[in-house]
This record gives sequence, structure tokens and C-alpha cells, in this order.
Amino acid sequence: MDLKIPVLLFITNFRGDTMNFYSQLQKWSELYPEKTVFSCGNESLTYRQLYNMSESLAYFLNNLLLDDSTPIVVYGHMEPLMLVCFLACVKAGHPYIPVDTSIPDERMAKIIEDSGAKMMLSPIELPQVGFEHLSHRLNGDRLRDAFVRNQGKTVSSESYVLNDENFYIIYTSGSTGNPKGVQISYNNLMSFTHWMTNDFGLANHQVFLNQAPFSFDLSVMDLYPCLFLGGTLWMLPKEYVAAPKELFLSLEKSSANVWTSTPSFVDYCLSDEQFSASLLPELTTFLFCGEALPNATALKLRKRFPEATIFNTYGPTECTVAATSIKVDDSLIEKYESLPIGISKEDGEVYILSETFDELPDGEKGQIIIAGPHVSKGYLNQPDLTRKSFFVFKGEPAYKTGDLGYKKDGLLFYAGRIDFQVKVNGYRMELEEIEAQLSSLSLVQSVMIVPNYKDGKCEFLTAVIVPAPHEFEKEFHVTSQLKKELRTLLPQYMIPRKFVYRPALPMTNNGKVDRKRVLQEVTA
Repeated sequence: MDLKIPVLLFITNFRGDTMNFYSQLQKWSELYPEKTVFSCGNESLTYRQLYNMSESLAYFLNNLLLDDSTPIVVYGHMEPLMLVCFLACVKAGHPYIPVDTSIPDERMAKIIEDSGAKMMLSPIELPQVGFEHLSHRLNGDRLRDAFVRNQGKTVSSESYVLNDENFYIIYTSGSTGNPKGVQISYNNLMSFTHWMTNDFGLANHQVFLNQAPFSFDLSVMDLYPCLFLGGTLWMLPKEYVAAPKELFLSLEKSSANVWTSTPSFVDYCLSDEQFSASLLPELTTFLFCGEALPNATALKLRKRFPEATIFNTYGPTECTVAATSIKVDDSLIEKYESLPIGISKEDGEVYILSETFDELPDGEKGQIIIAGPHVSKGYLNQPDLTRKSFFVFKGEPAYKTGDLGYKKDGLLFYAGRIDFQVKVNGYRMELEEIEAQLSSLSLVQSVMIVPNYKDGKCEFLTAVIVPAPHEFEKEFHVTSQLKKELRTLLPQYMIPRKFVYRPALPMTNNGKVDRKRVLQEVTA
């Protein structure tokens, strides 16, 4: 990736130019048609291929789904054609729903049913799930045939997803045991992308590393800034992440400039001494999101990559990936025991509110409220849940994060969760969903999920279980069976690491499980 390309920055101001995203792609495809936009293992995609193939598929979708704007599910992991499918969907006027191969079949079936999707696209073979809610499935060779049959065909810009129309929908953990779809509009995404491409020192034609699956919104932090800036997305698929030798070989070949990940993933890399500026000499920017960035991690990075800039960011999926940021330098690390999560992006605001929704003074903890054009319109087809979390504050769309925080020295600090929602390795989940799925199993009489924290970060989950009568001789046999059954109901990242068995769960005077007591007993 040593192309000597002049800097051409088209995005001076996306506001007032709703065609900007699509025109950006077209310009890059015309100016640098053979430049690699996407690289994963031995597979790659050029800007010309991305633009032309997405046009052909969008034409096909337009003719197949006339006068229909229902979401389209895109299934896969990190195949180049997934990116083509995403863009074809929005060019044809449909939001896309990314579903990773790690998602259990039953959960995927719930997503299809809840979203009302009629179409599924995939570059790979589909799993055997109930597709009764789908009218069309296009995968594998059939998808490739659609490109060939419609080669050279284009769509009118009048069909593009624009303004407040949904661009993508990402399903997150739900407290009822069912996933909920966060709607992100074109305007939401443009607000976020404009911020990323203007406030983080990013440049045209850089190489962006991405290890987050597309069903995890951290991937958006790479994907759309990369496309806007004519960059290359260098993918690190899950098989690389599980094999350190392959991972580091890929990193060495990447010529990466921008690193985006959770702090947990970079901690994993830092455990190997070769992870340093010698391995990635062109790396200039670290972007962290998804969970708290520990001081110790930031300090190690400053020593291993002394010339790189580190940014700590914060924000839930409902506010389009991230809403605050701060540059982490040596003085910040030395000054604060727990790093701040920064200040709000320019076109938004972050408030600390009391239970009665009054603004709190500096230093006093309250709920973090995020407001601005990056805030989602709510959860797809779930008006009650939407009303519970989304509202209008000071004339702006706002979201109740459920996070505790406070302001000090003009900076925002995170202070934990109000409810039982946690983040583990960057994945946000609701403990009630895991409890609901475990409770549905015949081996479980009752259960409580306990988050285990270290240095302010949730490292893993413990399932405290009152087992139903069974014939297993040992507890580890019960654990093995429960994990096996959970894999059909939940993504791997939501399955508790530790299982503890009790004859009963302690109760409070009002008849509820005494969560504080269980927490103290398990984490003591």
C-alpha cells in the first residue's frame, strides 16, 4: 500500500449535501479504480469493483422488491462481497442488517421475524434456520450470478437511502431474551462520519485495521471513515485473532495507519513483545471504543508506539458508535487514575442528569444523557422500548444511556452502569437476557448472572445457578451441558465464563433475589 496519491478531501462539510456519501464512492472509483478498498486474507476488492458491483446488485434488488423499503439481512463474516451487499441495499433504498456467522440460528430467526425482512443476502452458504418470514434468499453462486446478469446496470440516485431513512440496523442484547434492532439513519451516520474524518487527524488513503465483525457497531468506526477518505480496510477475521502467529503476520503485512478496537483486544496483542512500532511502523492513530480504556493499557501503548496518537472514545450503539472523545497523552495518564472519556462531538451534547432529569453540577454522579443528530430514532418495531429510552431534551433527540457518569475539569467520566447492562470485551449485553435464556433450560431452576470487575472493567461473567433435579454425577458435567445448550441460543461472547452452583439464591424482604449479597459472595 505504497501508492503515491495526492490528497483530495471532498468532505469539507457533509451538512447540506445529502448526496455526499454516494458521490464520494463514485469519485474514488473514477479517480483510483484499481486501488484496494477491502482486503481480507487472500481476498480483495477494488474501488471500481465495489462501486460497479453494488450498482448491479442494487438494480437487481430494485426490480425484485418494487415499492418496498423493508430491511435486508446480510449474513457472513468478513467476506468482500458483504461490503458490496451493504452498499447495494442502501442504493436500492433498503437498510441492511448485518448478521455475523457467530450468531446462533435461533437468534438469527428472531432477528428476521422482528425486522420484517423479506430478503437475505450472503456471499456464503446459509445455515439451516426457519426462513418462513423471508420471500427471497440470494447467496453463494446465486448472488454472484446476479452480478453477472446485471453487469453494467445502474440505479437512479432517487432510490438511495437518505436523510432520516434507516441506513443500517444493528441488533443488540434485549432484557426480555429477545434482541432489539437499533435504527441508524443516513443522517445519524453522516453526523458520526463527519466527526471522525475531521476531528481525529485522519488523512486520505490510509489503511484502517478492522477486527470487529460487521454485526458489532465498532466496525462502523473503521468502515465509513475509510470509505469517505478513499482508504483501504484491512480485515482481521476471527480465525486470525484465534491464532497469534497468523494475526501478527497479517499485521506486519498490513502497512496499517489506523487501529480501531476494544481495549481488551489491544491488551491481547500487547501480551506479545513483538507488538510495537517495529511491527507496525506506519501506525499513526489508535481509536478505542466499546469499554473503558485502562491507564495501564494506555501507558504500555505510549511506550510501544511513542509516535502514535491515542484516542479514548465513548458511546452506545443507539448514538451511532461513539459520541465523546479525548486524546490520551502522558500528562492525562499521570493526572487521572481512571481515564476520562472526553468531551462531546461538536454537533451534540452530553448531560449528567438526576433521577428527576435535572442537570447536576460538576463532580456529582448521575445518568449520562446523549443528545444530538447522531442519536437513533429508536428500536425497530418496538415503540414501548423506544419511549422508555429515547426522548427530546432541549429540543434535540436524546438517549438515556443507563450509564453513570460525572463531569470534572470540563471532561466526562464513566462511573458504571445504572441497571444490569454490562460490556465484556467491548460487547454490550443485558444480564437479564442471559438469565432469561438460562432459565429456559431444563437443568436450571433459577439463575443470576454476576459481572466480575477488575480495575473498573468487567472482565467476565459468572452464572450463579440453582440447578433443577438431574442425573449428572459432577457439577462440571452440568456446566458442559449448559454451555452446549447456550451455544444454540446466545453468541459465544454472551456465555458466562464461570458457573457456580447453589442450593438456593438469597432473597430480600420484598421477595426479590438479593443481588448485592450474591455479588458479594461470588466476587469476594
